[in-house]
Amino acid sequence: MTQPKHTPLYDLHCELGAKMVPFAGYEMPVQYPLGVKKEHEHTRARCGLFDVSHMGQINIAGDSVAEALETLMPANLVDLKPGAQRYAIFTGTKGGILDDLMVVNAHDHFYLVVNAACKEQDLAHLRANLGETHRIENLDRGLLALQGPDASAVMARLEDVWISRCGYTGEDGFELSMRAEATEAMARRLLAEPEVEAIGLGARDSLRLEAGLCLYGHDMTAETTPVEAGLIWAVSKPRRHDGERPGGFPGADVILHQVEAKDHDRKRVGLIAEGKAPVREGTVLVNEADKEIGVVTSGGFGPSVGKPVAMGYVKRDFETPDTRVFALVRGKKRAMTVSKMPFVAPGHYRG
Repeated sequence: MTQPKHTPLYDLHCELGAKMVPFAGYEMPVQYPLGVKKEHEHTRARCGLFDVSHMGQINIAGDSVAEALETLMPANLVDLKPGAQRYAIFTGTKGGILDDLMVVNAHDHFYLVVNAACKEQDLAHLRANLGETHRIENLDRGLLALQGPDASAVMARLEDVWISRCGYTGEDGFELSMRAEATEAMARRLLAEPEVEAIGLGARDSLRLEAGLCLYGHDMTAETTPVEAGLIWAVSKPRRHDGERPGGFPGADVILHQVEAKDHDRKRVGLIAEGKAPVREGTVLVNEADKEIGVVTSGGFGPSVGKPVAMGYVKRDFETPDTRVFALVRGKKRAMTVSKMPFVAPGHYRG
């Protein structure tokens, strides 16, 4: 059996009393003694620190690197200004999502942050398509996410570090990349601030779910197109048929057809359940007549919403907010209402 990997903060997690679980090949903290609910609430109210060093960090450099990356994704990277970042997706030849990632124009190269479970396949994908013309570097660095309304105030007290203003909670926040050996010292420095608590994967999941953010491998996969996933905004306008640089990325024929024709037969939606018990991933959704219409892809209790929330895919006839559908839970129908997302008002920085 392959032993799980450790991030640079493994010893600190154990010192802080974290409950460690296997995740994407790593041993990661799912919660600390504070507990998932209080960690979630603290991040919404103050500021939480997440270890995301398991994520992949990649540098890619060479001539016309923006144009080269555009052959693999429908993002507009040619117009991305130095120091700016953009959400992007790798697409497959059939229009499915191979991974979602953040792309930064780091002046003389591009810097990518990819999902932990996909980083080996992403590296192979980049090397197979761009490796002969561009330098691709897999980085061994720590990565921290500081999230919450007090994140900006905390960051203002720190020395200069390589940061991006983004995150996965719906709150204002920052991601900090640094040498692996410097990660623990930085984490301790941040945790010494009165606003900051260590937060585990459990609260990270409930926070992102309330924010309506997809988890790769669950809410989007290689069998899901960006249009079905409600990520049409990730197909930049210059890359569409009426744009300056239309198509040119894997699966463009399928994706751009769906953008224009809107003839796809399913759509990712938000769902709010009646009662207090969560409706979990994999639960089948049916209509009043007990006909299967979709499936839940993520679900849990939303501490900030005060209700069980979920997201999933339904047939297009059922995508309108306030539509009533039913989850089949242990053979019984449980009422759910289609909802707009995010489920909570976003607090992230908009520039």
